Amino acid sequence: MALAVFLSSLFGLMLLGMPIAFALMLTGVALMVHLDFFDAQLVAQNMLSGADNYPLMAVPFFILAGELMNAGGISQRIINLAVSLVGHIRGGLGYVTIGASVMLASLSGSAIADTAALATLLIPMMRDNGYPVPRSAGLIASGGIIAPIIPPSMPFIIFGVTTNTSISGLFMAGIVPGLLMGAGLVITWMFVVRGMTVKLQPKASWGERRHALFDGVWALALPVIIIGGLRGGIFTPTEAAVVAAVYSLVVALFVYRQVTLKDLVPLLVQAARTTSTVMFLCAAALVSSYMVTLADLPQQMNEMLSPLLEHPKLLMVAITLLLLAVGTVMDLTPTILVLGPVLTPLAAAAGIDPTYFGVMFVLTGTLGLIHPPVCTVLNVVCGVARISLESATRGIWPFLLTYLLLLCLLIAVPEIVTAPLSLFHR
Repeated sequence: MALAVFLSSLFGLMLLGMPIAFALMLTGVALMVHLDFFDAQLVAQNMLSGADNYPLMAVPFFILAGELMNAGGISQRIINLAVSLVGHIRGGLGYVTIGASVMLASLSGSAIADTAALATLLIPMMRDNGYPVPRSAGLIASGGIIAPIIPPSMPFIIFGVTTNTSISGLFMAGIVPGLLMGAGLVITWMFVVRGMTVKLQPKASWGERRHALFDGVWALALPVIIIGGLRGGIFTPTEAAVVAAVYSLVVALFVYRQVTLKDLVPLLVQAARTTSTVMFLCAAALVSSYMVTLADLPQQMNEMLSPLLEHPKLLMVAITLLLLAVGTVMDLTPTILVLGPVLTPLAAAAGIDPTYFGVMFVLTGTLGLIHPPVCTVLNVVCGVARISLESATRGIWPFLLTYLLLLCLLIAVPEIVTAPLSLFHR
C-alpha cells in the first residue's frame, strides 16, 4: 500500500504540473500521513539535512567552473583545436563535434552547459558548410550527454550522495563508458555522413595546429589535474570542484583575458541560480527518501522482483527499461533523487556492484535528456538552431540507437565498467 501511495502521489502531482521539488516534498508528506506520524518539524529537518551535505559542495563549484569555461574562451579553444586536427576530412565538423564533446565533458560535467557551448559555436559552421541542421543538432545533443559520464560529473556526485556510493569510484568507472560513447558516435557518424554533400574545411598547416595546441594547453591541463589529483589521493571530489573553479577563474582572467572583474557578477549570479535549483531538489528529495526508507519500500520492491534477484543481468535489463520509461517524463536529477534510494538496495541484494550500478543508472538516465518529451538537452540545441523538436528528433535517432546498443554491451559485459576500479584502488 505504501508503494502505491508513493507512486500515485509523485506522478499525480507531476501530472498536475507541480514543480518536481515540491512534488517530492509533498510525496514524503503523503507517506507520513499514510503511516500516521505527520510532523512538520521532521519535514524541515530533512530538508535542511538534504542541503547540508559536504559532498554536495562540489555542485556549485563545478557549475561555476562551467560558466567560467564558456565565458572565458576555454570551450572555444577546445573546438579550435579539434577543427585544426580533423576539420578538413569528410564530415570533419561532425568529428570536431564528437572530439570537442569528449574534451569538454572532462572539464565541466554539465550536459546542458557543454551542449549550449557546442551548439552556439558549431551549428552556424555546420549550416554554412552544408550539413543538414536536424542531423547536426542530433549529433551535438548526443555528444552533450557524454558530460554526465566522463568525470567530473555532477550527476555522479548527486547519485553518490543520495545512495552513499563512492563518488571517486563513480568518477573512475565512468571514464571507459564515456570514451565508448564517443567512439560509438564516431562510428555512427562515419555511416551517416556518407549520404551528405558537404564542404570541406581547409586543411590546417602544422604551424596552425601547433598554435591551436599551445593555445588550448591550459584547457587540456584541467582534466589531467582533476583525474591525477583524484587518482593520487591529493584531493577529494569536492576539493576537485574547488580546484576546477579556481583554475578556470585564473585562466579566464589572467591567461585568456576574456573575462573581466566586471563580468564576474553576472557569471556568479547565473551559477547561483542554477545551484539553487539543484540544491532545493536535493533538499526536497531527502524528505521523500527518508520516508521511502521508513516505509521499507526497497524491501517491498525486493519482494516484487524476487524472481530476478538470482539473475543480475535480467534485473539490470528490467531496471534499464524502467529508467528509459521514466526518462520520458522526468529529468535526470529528479530520477536520481527519486529512484536512486529505491533501486540501489535492490541491486545490492542481487549482488550487483554499486559503482557499476551507479554508472549504468546515470548512463540510462542521460538518454532521457535527448529523447522526447522531456529531452532537456535536445531542446537547448533546438533553441540555438531554431528548428522544431520534431525535426531534431528525426536527426537524433541513429545516435540514440547507438547508445541503446552500448547499454546492451555494458549489461552483457559489466567488466568494461568495473575493470578501471582495480587500477583506482591500487
